[in-house]
Formats: sequence, C-alpha cells, structure tokens
Amino acid sequence: MERAIQRPAGPKASSTDPLIGKVVAGRYRLEARLGEGGMGVVYRARHVLIDRVVALKLIRPDLRGETHLRAWMLREARAANRVDHAHIIDIHDIGETEEGELYLVMEYLVGTPLSAELARGPMPIARSVDILEQMCAALARAHDLGVVHRDLKSDNILLTHRGGRKDFVKILDFGLAAIARDPRLAPKGAVFGTPEYMSPEQARGEEATAQSDLYALGVLFFEMLTGQLPFRANDRDTLLEMQRTHAPPRPRSIRPDAHAQGEAIVLRLLEKDIRKRYRDAHHLQEELKALQRGLPAHAWEVEGSDGVPVPPPPPPPQSAGVIEWASRAALFSRMVSRAYPSGQVPQEVQNGLAQAWDLAARANKLEGEVASLTRKLEALERRGRALRAEIGRKVEELAHEESRVMREAMADGEDVEKVRVELAAAEKLALSARQLADGAARQGNHDPLIYERAGAAGATAQAKREQLGRYEHKKNTREANARDLRRQIDELRAQLARYAEALEEDLAQGRERVAARTREGLAYEKSFSEASNLLLSHLRNKPECRDLVAELLTSHASPGADSGSDQRLSGSDRRLNNATERN
Repeated sequence: MERAIQRPAGPKASSTDPLIGKVVAGRYRLEARLGEGGMGVVYRARHVLIDRVVALKLIRPDLRGETHLRAWMLREARAANRVDHAHIIDIHDIGETEEGELYLVMEYLVGTPLSAELARGPMPIARSVDILEQMCAALARAHDLGVVHRDLKSDNILLTHRGGRKDFVKILDFGLAAIARDPRLAPKGAVFGTPEYMSPEQARGEEATAQSDLYALGVLFFEMLTGQLPFRANDRDTLLEMQRTHAPPRPRSIRPDAHAQGEAIVLRLLEKDIRKRYRDAHHLQEELKALQRGLPAHAWEVEGSDGVPVPPPPPPPQSAGVIEWASRAALFSRMVSRAYPSGQVPQEVQNGLAQAWDLAARANKLEGEVASLTRKLEALERRGRALRAEIGRKVEELAHEESRVMREAMADGEDVEKVRVELAAAEKLALSARQLADGAARQGNHDPLIYERAGAAGATAQAKREQLGRYEHKKNTREANARDLRRQIDELRAQLARYAEALEEDLAQGRERVAARTREGLAYEKSFSEASNLLLSHLRNKPECRDLVAELLTSHASPGADSGSDQRLSGSDRRLNNATERN
C-alpha cells in the first residue's frame, strides 16, 4: 500500500533496505520504510537539520523511465495542493534528486486505514455516514477545482485523530488525479484503478469523471453497511464485466437490518447510468447531512471513549543534531587533556580537535541559517495555504449554489416538458371544440353548450400557454443564474491556478536555497565524523580516556530508541560508533 502513515502497531520496517539512512534532495534522511504501491515506495523521513518528520515517496526505480508516470506523480502534488482541504493529505515538497529520482514529501500521518476497520465487519450506520460525509466534503472541493481522484478505495482512506475526535478522515494517493483532463499523460485505451471500486465507465476504458468518484463512494458505503463488496470475483476481467453490466445486490438482501435510507443512497450511487447518480458531491452531501440529523450521536468522536488508546506520535530523532557537536568536541578536549597532561599533543590530534571545534561552530551557525530559511518557507506555505483555502471555500460555496440551482432548473425543465405535453393536448382539444362550434354555426345550430365548451377549451389552452411561458422563464432564469455562477467559479479557478504557479516557483527557489545550505551541513557532518574517527584512533587505547569514550557513545544517543547502539545512532553518530567498535 502506498501511503504516508504510521500504523499504531505492527512489524518494524526492514533494516535491509539499502536506502535507509540515505539523504534525499540534500535534506530528508530516510528513517524507515512505510509501504509500497503501484508507483512508488513511501518512507518515514526527517529533515537532517530541522526536526520535521514527513513521509517521502520515491518513484519506483523500474519506473524512472516512464515519463507519463513521472508526470502523474508531479501532478499529484499540484492537484492535492490546489485543493487544500482538511480531509486530503497535505503535500509539502516535490522535486528530483541529483540522481534523477522523483520524490514527493507529504505530511506524516498516524492512523488506521478504512480497510482495516472494514475487515472487522459492518460498521454502525452513524459512523459510516460520518466517515462518508467527510470523504464527500473533500471530493466536493476537489471536483469543484477540476480534480478527480480516479482510484478511491478503502486502502486510500485513513482514519486519524484530530482536534479531540476519532475517525478524522484523510484521503490519500491522488496518484491518478487529473487536473482538467490531460490525455497526453496516459497511454491510449489504458484502464486505471482498482476493479472492485471501478465505475462502469472506467471499466469501459472511458475517462474518469467526478461521477466515477461518487460510484466508488457507493462501493465504500456498501462495504460499511454490509461488510462486503458489491461485486466479487477471482479475476480482473470478470470484475470489470460485473461493474459494466451487473446490477448490485441490495444491501438488505445481505444484511436485513441495514439502514433503509442508507441502502437507497448506495443504490443511487451505484447506478450504471451516470445521469441516474447524484448530480454531484454537493447533492450527495445534502442527502448525507439530512440522514445524519436523524441518527444517534457519534460516541466515537471523543478520544478514548471506547477505551482505544490514541496512536503514538512519530519517533524521536535518531541523532542529537549539530547542537551536540560542541559537547562532543568538549569531550574530546577532556580526553586530550587527560591523555597528554604535559601539553605535548601530536600535531595531528591538535588539528583534529581544532577542526572538530571549528565544524561544531560552523554547523551550529548553518543550522540557524537553515532554520531561518525554513521558517520563511513555512510562512510562505501558510500564506499560500490560507489563500488557497479561502479561494477553495468561495468556489465551494458557489459550486454548492450552482448545484442547487441546476437541480432546480432540471426540475423546471421536467415541468416545462410536462406542461408542453399538456398544452399540446389542450390545443388539440381546443381545435376540435372550435371546429365543432364552427360547424354548428354553419348549420344554424345555436346550442350555447357547444360554444361554451369551445370557449372553455380555448381558455384552457391559453392558460397552459401562459403556464408554459412562466415555467420556461423560471427555467431560463435559473440556467442564466447557473451560468453566472459557473463564470465566477471559472474566474476563481483561473486565479487559483495563477497564484499556485507563482507560489510553486517561489517555494522551489526557497527549497533549493535550503537544499544547498543543507548539503553544506552534510559535508560538515562527514568532516566532523572524520575528525572524530581520527581523534578516536589516537585516544581509544588510553586508559584514562575510556570512561569519556563510553560517555561519548552513550550520553548523546537518542532517548527511547531501540536497544543496540548501531540502531540508536545515525549520520555522524553511527559512523563514530562503528569506528569505535572496529577499534
């Protein structure tokens, strides 16, 4: 699975991954492997000088030459960033390493995938609707901004703790997201997605739309109500055919106690005909909120209410940081004083000690510079996020109003067609009555009933014409209102795109400055390690220094780390420890 998470419990990441400990883009040290998906491998990483834990995705080595997949990965960050919704994973950074590897830096999340919860069986209706409504809110914003997920599934929905409540939804892996459709990025006729959640139109090889995401929500809601998928088969082709042609079972045929209104929502979401599904995510969200109002309170929203412990935070740093280099240099000074009390210190040792002090001072100053640059970048990111969120909310409000107006216009259109049929019948009846009256007049028949009927039929036809005019006017007014709303939405989206491009350029320049300074820090780290090893080579066998050597290796190890000095240390710590063990 491809995600930016840490599970509350589970096996430790493999220590055989050769990339563990590697520094990506000059600033992110890979600490543990979290998972692997179709496009990349995800690691827990930490900024080498700033204590910021992130999840970092590296494109799979065998896909480096696949230009369309690289383009998708680049688009993933831009798509998710422009949406900027609380229920969609945050993207911090994106770029290419010096070796040409594409990387994506995301927020580090701790939580449980929805798939793990579904493995336990059906979920209570109130909890199901709460989770689905959060997903729907995120997708409404994404769809308003032209972003389609394309591969929604239970593995891509993470349930986290946020703001004192459980089941805070985060949607992951917009890896196949598309901004305003770009057919150049996909091989012709390619079918992407997970068959169990794939919409009929996707199964036919057609372009995924917002309606395709709603279909996937229907599959997820079906799972939450029943504990199983609507369509199951042993091979992909059979599943795709079922998605294209088979009607889904009714949830209550599997679980008789399934919620009736929930079942109605599921079946509408799983309609094969796009036109029969909900018009958009705003429409669905209205239905879900109406359903929520009649459901019991969410007891699981309060942390610890069900006795489940809150997941642990990210692990502490694996090394103490450059701020401790001066302490280590001080320890070396004490060792030198003990080993050479007469003051006749070999020149090589003097040089090594001087270098250690100098590197500690320079690295400490550099760390401050990097921290300052990083704070500026984070401030820029916050301003960008605030503006994106503000524009996103405006778009969402306008799109919600557009959705309502368009649905009303559709209802008006149905009324127009109904009255048009009634008018045709009334005009036919009026014509027949008038012809009958004209014939009676020619024959000298002055029966008033004949003329009354002709007048009444004509009046009915005229009333229907007037009614049709009113309905058409109302429909046209609403459609004009919807067009105006769409114009405002398009203007805001264009404004967002212009701002996002400018922001991405500014951020890229700032990140490169941070990367350049951080690479300088890594060079200091290497030199400090070499100076430390040189000093140890002279001092390791001095009996008077052994306690200080032991203090050096133990007092600066990270608290709370796994047992074993090599596992506790990274960077200069690990190299220094390994050198001592060899000696």
